[in-house]
Amino acid sequence: MRDTNPQMIDERIAHELDALRAQSQFRTLDTPGGVNLNSNDYLGLASDPRLKRAVLDAVADATTVGSTGSRLLSGNAREWEVAERGFAQFAETEAALYFGSGYAANVGLLTSILKPGDTVFSDARNHASLIDGIRLSGAAKVIYPHCDLSFLDSVLRERAGDAGAKAIVTETVFSMEGDIAPLDGLISLARKYGAALVLDEAHATGVLGPRGRGVAAEHGCEREILASVHTCGKALASAGAFVCGGNALKDYLVNRARTFIFSTAMPPYFARQIQAAVDLAREADAERAHLGQIAAALREELSARGFDCGTSATHIVPVMLGTNEMALHVASELQRSGFAVRAIRPPTVPEGSARVRFSLTSRITLDEIRRLALAMDAACKTRHQVSAAHAVHA
Repeated sequence: MRDTNPQMIDERIAHELDALRAQSQFRTLDTPGGVNLNSNDYLGLASDPRLKRAVLDAVADATTVGSTGSRLLSGNAREWEVAERGFAQFAETEAALYFGSGYAANVGLLTSILKPGDTVFSDARNHASLIDGIRLSGAAKVIYPHCDLSFLDSVLRERAGDAGAKAIVTETVFSMEGDIAPLDGLISLARKYGAALVLDEAHATGVLGPRGRGVAAEHGCEREILASVHTCGKALASAGAFVCGGNALKDYLVNRARTFIFSTAMPPYFARQIQAAVDLAREADAERAHLGQIAAALREELSARGFDCGTSATHIVPVMLGTNEMALHVASELQRSGFAVRAIRPPTVPEGSARVRFSLTSRITLDEIRRLALAMDAACKTRHQVSAAHAVHA
């Protein structure tokens, strides 16, 4: 019998790509030019000459530019142990363990600490890496509406008698909404029901809290968190992530986290890049203040023009547009006006909530913020063209 599976897979791929194009959900790797509003380089460190010099010095001093193996084999360089101790001091936790990506950190953490029979309570707007880690763990999951403490209280109460451990998992700054998790309320519920709390500080690290240490540090509750994940590829202009917590948690992840155990270590010189970035972020109070100023100014300018910025309270400012077609149109018009913007569409965000999302950095000026608001006005004045075109194809 002829094996038709390769042909079937090819046909399925072609069919699904056609469907994505028809639904205005097809994506490409083209990078728009102009004022960059897609970047997570919140403190502008990616082009900072001081960080460039630190990288060059680290490479020049390195005996190898490859790690040669996983950390449990040949890749456990002294530089990574120094970097982990330094980041634990920055996060004010007992210990930190480095993973090669934020995705690997979240998946490795959650699949290690959660087991079948446990119950995890996850915010509906959590990042895909948290969602995948929960799915792979085998734990029962309860998805609570975004930042809805009343709903979370009710489901925790319903599950209070269930066997197994309980954990609440949330981002601190939500990447598509730009709002902040109600951490005081989450801590109160965790105490009340004996649940562990796991935080993803990816979009807060370097930006929020004292000296950029994150939302947990802003609330002074670092020692009440089972684990917090701080990524290095955003405000720290590097890559990877640290899982921070107690010494026992670190030892446990070294022995149980598959994304750590079975990954080749990053090269030793890269640890020094991250250390240099953390040192620069600590002293970036002026950049953090400017970032807060331009974010507030953008929300004010957009709201005055009738735009819906959702619940944004940070340097991430979305504008809700509804349909994929409208989001694509506005992004295209903004690109024509000199702004690097992409449309954000399902499945990244829920159906019917397509948007443009402005990810601000400290290199953006107030004048550029005002020009952006004017360009948004101009882009949306042509929205009737989009509605008419959509009606024709419906």
